[in-house]
Amino acid sequence: MKRTHLWKWVILSGLMCISTVQAATLAENWDDFLHYTAIGRFELAQKYGQQILESQPDPNELLQLSEQNPQGYRLLLQMQEQSEPLQQVSSQILALIEKGRYLRRTDPKIIAAEINRLSTTIRGRIAAEERLKNSGEYAIPQMLAALSAEERKNEFAYITEALPKIGRPAIRPLTAALQTDNVALQAEIVRALGKIGYFEPLPYLKLILEKSDSQVLQTQAQKAIEQIDAEALKVPAAELFFLLAEKYYNRDDAVAPTAQLDFANIWFWDGEKQALIRQEVNKEYFNEMMAMRCCEWALKADPALGKAIGLWISAFFRAESVGKPMPAYFGPGHADAMTYATTIGPEYLHQALDRALRDENGYVALGVVEALAVNAGEKSLLFRIGTEQPLATALSFKDRKVRYSAAIAFAEANPVTEFVGSELIVQNLSEAVLRQGADELGKDISRQYALRAVQSMDKLAVVRNKIVNLAAAMPALIQVTGQTEDGQMQKLAAEVLAYLESPEAQRAIATMALSEQNPVEIRIAAFQSLAKSAKINANLLMTEQVEQIYQLVSSTEIDAALRGSAAGAYGALNLPSEQVKKLILDQAKS
Repeated sequence: MKRTHLWKWVILSGLMCISTVQAATLAENWDDFLHYTAIGRFELAQKYGQQILESQPDPNELLQLSEQNPQGYRLLLQMQEQSEPLQQVSSQILALIEKGRYLRRTDPKIIAAEINRLSTTIRGRIAAEERLKNSGEYAIPQMLAALSAEERKNEFAYITEALPKIGRPAIRPLTAALQTDNVALQAEIVRALGKIGYFEPLPYLKLILEKSDSQVLQTQAQKAIEQIDAEALKVPAAELFFLLAEKYYNRDDAVAPTAQLDFANIWFWDGEKQALIRQEVNKEYFNEMMAMRCCEWALKADPALGKAIGLWISAFFRAESVGKPMPAYFGPGHADAMTYATTIGPEYLHQALDRALRDENGYVALGVVEALAVNAGEKSLLFRIGTEQPLATALSFKDRKVRYSAAIAFAEANPVTEFVGSELIVQNLSEAVLRQGADELGKDISRQYALRAVQSMDKLAVVRNKIVNLAAAMPALIQVTGQTEDGQMQKLAAEVLAYLESPEAQRAIATMALSEQNPVEIRIAAFQSLAKSAKINANLLMTEQVEQIYQLVSSTEIDAALRGSAAGAYGALNLPSEQVKKLILDQAKS
């Protein structure tokens, strides 16, 4: 043997040995991990488990080892749930095994080979059908592509026979593929869906029955519906889509995504390529995305089905509540749920609010209420669904933010008619002004609500609203005038108090104006509010307060602007001539 050939043989032999050692090491570590786990030597088990992870094993290889030892795999599952020392390492190993399972199920080459094997021997066909069933939804694109290929006509019967045997996982890609232009392929999909069964295909099949121009497809769709549930023939496609959307929204087990994966697939039909497109989405909001999609189909089937709009916006808000980026298929610049909510109109928002209140979903309820505050007038706010008025119900909802936002929405709309629970408007506004629940809401949010609430009160006061009794908020507003750490709130509270015909209200404004603890600009604002109060309600001050104001007006040592604002308030009090005469004579020089 030549020297160069000898070296090649040595190197190749060495590589083979290394590969064998690595494989043996993974198998040995796996066996040792399971052995020490079984006898309760968790420290040693953890050591071997860690060696498995550090070796960065091939997930397929690890999957094979787990399949060769089913009892050991069950033990691993048990450790993940029950044994604290091994929970983390067991979870990581199981994740690798599941990755191997996923890679095997989704490998396009394996799927293609199994589709080819369908048209071989009976034994080969049975094995291929089982493998394709394991691949589930991932097998559908290639199976449909094979059915569409003219050169594979001889395989047609075998593939169409295997298609419904995939079962429930095939439904979502198959229903998406019904948008194909290939009528023959559509017919095979319809047949397969009828054999698979379940509720999910019904709206798509009924839509074909209602909209298709093909008599063949209509006949096939009717037959498929009868196989699943003949009663669905009496229900419009739009209504069936809405019912399916509700199943997704309510997280019905019948439409749940594959449990083994940490993501879910949504299938689309690419009309240009005439092919299925798979989009991975976050599993936490998969149901919401599918609910939105079903609502969209419902509106395509019947644009007048308004309740689909209400459910669509509910699903969008709830998807956003997950706090994860929206799916890639939304594309750049896709508007958020609030943008749509402020556009769609109060009727549909009330539908969404009613659902959120029944579900006790504070996030959705808050989003909808805030949208109503933007675009709804009083009549719209009191919209009824059956005997319920959702926004009125929101005034007593358990979530404080929802209650506050509902009260602000009503206040901004300037209600002119009483309703059951209308007294809760001022109660919630008062709580917001006092920042009740600040620990729950957070400092910044509680202050935002306080400002919005007192601003809403001010608007109600200006228009002399007769329904919202602002006098009930007077104790809260008076308390705020003494909170020197927030001058903006002090000024706004004083402005509202100026409209209340109450000695306590006017005297609280005067106390704020006279307090030397307040900055000059706050005192000036308070004197302006006092002047307004005096013009509206006349003088309601105590004699001592009048005397204190007189001292400021007559002083030559205080800030000129403060003195001027005090003088304005003093004049507005329209005091008896004796007091005014004293002011004039006190400054006389002769």
